[in-house]
Amino acid sequence: MLRSNYKIFEERREFFLNNLNGKAAIIPSASLVRHHADCEYPFRQDSNFWYLTGFDEPDSVALFLSQNPEGERFILFVTPKHIIQEVWHGFRWGIEGAEKEFKADKAHSIHDLEKLLPKYIKGSDEIVFSVGKNPSIEKIVLDIFASEIEGLSRHGTGANGIKSPDIYLNEMRLIKSDFEIKRMREAAEISARAHELVRQSISSKTNERQIQGLLEGFFLEQGARGPAYNSIVASGDNACILHYTLNNAELNKDELLLVDAGCSLNDYYNGDITRTIPIGGRFTQEQKVIYEIVLEAQKTAINEAIIGSNASNIHNIALRILVEGLKSIGLLRGDTDGIIEDGSYKHLYMHRTGHWLGLDVHDVGAYRMGEHDVSLQKGMILTVEPGIYISDRIPVPQGQPKIDEKWKGIGIRIEDDVLVTENEPEILSSAALKEISDLEF
Repeated sequence: MLRSNYKIFEERREFFLNNLNGKAAIIPSASLVRHHADCEYPFRQDSNFWYLTGFDEPDSVALFLSQNPEGERFILFVTPKHIIQEVWHGFRWGIEGAEKEFKADKAHSIHDLEKLLPKYIKGSDEIVFSVGKNPSIEKIVLDIFASEIEGLSRHGTGANGIKSPDIYLNEMRLIKSDFEIKRMREAAEISARAHELVRQSISSKTNERQIQGLLEGFFLEQGARGPAYNSIVASGDNACILHYTLNNAELNKDELLLVDAGCSLNDYYNGDITRTIPIGGRFTQEQKVIYEIVLEAQKTAINEAIIGSNASNIHNIALRILVEGLKSIGLLRGDTDGIIEDGSYKHLYMHRTGHWLGLDVHDVGAYRMGEHDVSLQKGMILTVEPGIYISDRIPVPQGQPKIDEKWKGIGIRIEDDVLVTENEPEILSSAALKEISDLEF
């Protein structure tokens, strides 16, 4: 039973409502998802719904009615209290709780949505709703919109369009408040301590699955909801599979272990950290050379996470160092600019160097607006995660050297969570060590 900090959510709602400027927004919650037979996956609230309400129950709908200058502007439709259902499935806040605890101006049963929604929409000039994400609610909304269009053509009044809430919420969520930064620090700190636990325990582990259990057990012990995403625990050549999640291979002492894992707090703020460590305590010469290239690329790119820069700059700085390093050891050849322009490095590095981080691991927010990169601002949080992955999975591009067997099976990624501040970047995940001298034993 999660109780919201209502003041924070009130402030967000007020900002959102002011920006809607006469529009009515309909934001559905997430629903339970069937796992098998009559069991569901653990519930995970829709991030936009959570961001504006703090209400952590499925099958709910929030209305934001900016056409009303006062009074009923924030409406919640929720599942009513039901003693027998609560015996089986747990506590519900119900209609009274939605008003008293979550500060809805008015709350109703979700079963009354179809009947009451047309009345609430009346007077708005547009509807704000995400089409294509919630079929059952979408049918109700589109039926109402069709009636509004008919009324507009007959009487000259009614909603004349549907807009995505992302237009308003992505920008709001991209800049983190002081409260959010505090929570992100906590998520990164727990995640970093889990990675340190892996580093300190690696000599006693024999299977990837044991590492996963260690990580995720620690998240739960620390009061987190659990892992923020499917933990990647990839030893040896498995590390060259970017989203490897089988996590069931035996650990070999002469190989590396790539661990990409982070926790999610109870209010959904996430950590996302990757470390690559030598299972046997020492890097081989080839592993060490590749690790040094990736580490230099990552540390240099982090320094670019400053106000006025952008995600493309961060990526391009890391990419150039990776390409130059791979050229120096004979895994690439040619002019650096030419290699980058024609993409002939992509069999060794095939992803971007980071992403926004927040309520979602790959958080909302544009990286480009038309032809222009979005400038970094104070309060943005992003990951910086270059890597090199050497395998036979992607054919070597024409003109690039054949890969010597001694390099194959080396997969290295180093990822930190970085806050843009007024001064130098703050590495939220710095407690997870990454220098070679710290990783070897």
